[in-house]
Amino acid sequence: MEGFKDKVAVIGMGALRTGELWDKGVDDMLLEACTEAFNDAGIEPRDVQAGFLGYFYGGGPATLGRALKLGVKPLTVVENWCATGADVFRNAAAWVAGGLYDIVLVAAVEKMKDAGTTGIRVTSMMPTTEHQPPTAPPVNFAMSAVRYMHQYGLTYDQVKQTLGHIAIKNHHNGSMNPKAAFQKPITWDQYINAPLIAWPLGLYDCCANIDGAAAAILTRPEIARQLKDDYVLLKASANATGDFTNSVSHQYDYVHFEENLVASHSAYAQAGIVNPFKELSCVEVHDAFTVNELVICEDLGLSPRGRGWEYHTGGVFDLDGELPVNTSGGLKCFGHPVGATGLKALLEPYLQMRGKAGPRQVKNPRLALSHSMGGSTGTFGTLITIFGPRD
Repeated sequence: MEGFKDKVAVIGMGALRTGELWDKGVDDMLLEACTEAFNDAGIEPRDVQAGFLGYFYGGGPATLGRALKLGVKPLTVVENWCATGADVFRNAAAWVAGGLYDIVLVAAVEKMKDAGTTGIRVTSMMPTTEHQPPTAPPVNFAMSAVRYMHQYGLTYDQVKQTLGHIAIKNHHNGSMNPKAAFQKPITWDQYINAPLIAWPLGLYDCCANIDGAAAAILTRPEIARQLKDDYVLLKASANATGDFTNSVSHQYDYVHFEENLVASHSAYAQAGIVNPFKELSCVEVHDAFTVNELVICEDLGLSPRGRGWEYHTGGVFDLDGELPVNTSGGLKCFGHPVGATGLKALLEPYLQMRGKAGPRQVKNPRLALSHSMGGSTGTFGTLITIFGPRD
């Protein structure tokens, strides 16, 4: 199978600071994010030939045209649970890689705080024929934490030390990200004394579902060279989605997510990566909960199975560690505006590959991976995207 490697360039990106954006509507958010992307790319809306919008909870493709006054152009909307933003990027990239468009706009948005409810509306993510009523995400992923303890013989204190290290690490990184909703470090005492949400997960183990929007401008490398000196190349994009089989299987172990394995293997093959731990410079993962980051790092081959907790507590994934993970602050601090999350998660790799991540900048950036995952324990849709610097 032929992949995306070096067929698509990213020449501009933009994103809002996530948060409770009561003073902004969907159109305002899209306009702000897209304007930043256009300015970064040095082009104007009239220069794009098509637009792609990621929007999980509502709104057709004309929403993007209305917000930017694009006129009559090919517009497409994509929805894929919490991986919507990454999937709309992948769809747009396919059109560019295939030569059907020269320059396209990718945007993603979600207005969570005006939804009339809190958190993710789980019923929209599960079929009505599911064998049991859908449970809230913290409950689902708390089961992963409990199972991890059982599977690998860890004590409660060992697991909490690990999850606490992840939360404190991501808050430290987020404190240096001007786009993050939460920009304050936390202490161990704050972490361990926070209210319990779903045992063993506490408040600081859970991300916030808030408002956000992001945008990117894609073109082919030969065009990018004429527009920008520090564009970024797409090295791989892979998608793997389950079929709910594991949701009813007694064999499901809760300590690995098969979709992550399939998507990462495909992405590594496209990018020519043999040893991801050694070849990747930084990684963004979908840490909707701290235990997610623990399991995902193992799924992606960044640590041995069952030993990820040692890598985390040992500082391997810290900003100054061997392989920094979630240098942006992750979903934990950058927030989780569902439909926009996956595209927003590409901003950090984009900045890192250009050497423009400020105090979060990693040394000698070579390849950056972004992982996005939607669904619930048992069935996920996983998107893996890998960026590299210009050729």
